[in-house]
Amino acid sequence: MNQFSRFELLTGAESLSKIQNSRVAVFGIGGVGGYAVEALVRCGVGTLDIIDNDTVSLTNLNRQLIALHSTIGKSKVEVMKERILDINPDCTVNAYELFFGEDTEDKFDFSQYDYVVDAIDTVTAKIRLIERCVECGTPIISSMGTGNKLDPSRLEVCDLAKTQNDGLARVMRKELSKRGIKHLTVVYSNETAVKVDMEKISDLLSEEDLQKRTVPASTAFVPPSAGLLLASKVVCDLGGVENE
Repeated sequence: MNQFSRFELLTGAESLSKIQNSRVAVFGIGGVGGYAVEALVRCGVGTLDIIDNDTVSLTNLNRQLIALHSTIGKSKVEVMKERILDINPDCTVNAYELFFGEDTEDKFDFSQYDYVVDAIDTVTAKIRLIERCVECGTPIISSMGTGNKLDPSRLEVCDLAKTQNDGLARVMRKELSKRGIKHLTVVYSNETAVKVDMEKISDLLSEEDLQKRTVPASTAFVPPSAGLLLASKVVCDLGGVENE
């Protein structure tokens, strides 16, 4: 008996072994990415690279797994690394406290990864991450918009070309098409986003937030559900497990 025995009942020893010998990178350890990492480590992924330049803040408390009053101000990747090793001390964790972009992309050898999870919320960085994976032939799954959504049952895994009613997905389709990338596996919601009136909620926002055109509202159930869907697809693909 081991800590993955209940999971092995579903996958079989061979599939679990494949998962345990895999290396997955998760870019973005927020409301979506944090839950993806949690599920990946609990399913036995042997090596995890986690990438995020942010620290835990007060407004993360309503939805992010690693956000506690005791972790406010701490590096997200360091808090996540500690949590991963507490769940599975045998997991190899590579933590990168940085923002993925043109200045930092050379720090990563994408050919080493068995899978990449894109949980970044910046379009430019998402596009470049996807490009790098396509160049290396590395499987990638990308999260679309989860802000201003209320119904986790509207989330699904599909090809980017089949998405609808998602502003981020629309932009990504256009930009990736320009780069010759026609297909991408994504997690997205076809729910119509709730419109937030910035003027009416100005007393709820920080000075930094007030400078932005929009601040996405979020819940404790839509981003986490997206993260779990991302992890489910990755784990089943790595282990060759049918999850239809």
